[in-house]
Parts: sequence; C-alpha cells; structure tokens
Amino acid sequence: MSVRLDGPFRLSAQASDVDLLAKYFRGFGDPTRLRILSLLSQDERSVGELVSTLDQPQPKVSNHLACLRWCGFVVAERRGKRVFYRIADDRVTQVVAMTRSLLDGNDEHLTRWNLSKAS
Repeated sequence: MSVRLDGPFRLSAQASDVDLLAKYFRGFGDPTRLRILSLLSQDERSVGELVSTLDQPQPKVSNHLACLRWCGFVVAERRGKRVFYRIADDRVTQVVAMTRSLLDGNDEHLTRWNLSKAS
C-alpha cells in the first residue's frame, strides 16, 4: 500500500489499510468539513464564498479544505486569483447521505443518549 506521509493526516510507513481508512473517516469527522461538503454537493464554490457562507476565518476554512483535498474528497481549480472547490467523487456525498440515513433510522439510540438529529 502506498502511504502519503505529508498533509494534514500523517501516516507511518507501516500504516495498514485500516489505519488509512480511519484517517479517511476523520475527514468526515468535523462539523465544518461536513458543512463544506454539503455546500459543495450543491455547486462548486470559491474559498471566499465558503468563508462568507460558513462565517469562519479564511485560514480555518483553508485548513479544512486541505484536509478534504488530502482525503481526495474535493478538488481545487485556480481561476485567476480565486480557487474553486468541488466534490471530487459523487461517492463522497453518498457516504454522507448513507450515514445520515443510518442516523435517521436509529431513533432508539438518539433517545437513549438524549441526542437530537442534525438539521
């Protein structure tokens, strides 16, 4: 297995497939990254548009985008001075949708732990 040692999620040369899979799931494991993926599932967006919509500082959004790029979930395209992002593979949005459907079908768990569904 080829392993990337640079980027936001470093992996050792001895990393297993399970280690890599766990790092990929970390890509989905942040509310801001999930919001970015949701926005990009609708249409491509520039970094500036994401910063404005998310009401987050540009460095924070850029760090999240770097993580999503490292995972291969999004791709970037420079156009002049602006950088636009889009979903790299439709399966990314399918994973999010499948996870949401698991949550939607698990009311007993939500009730037991006094949780509420995300909007």
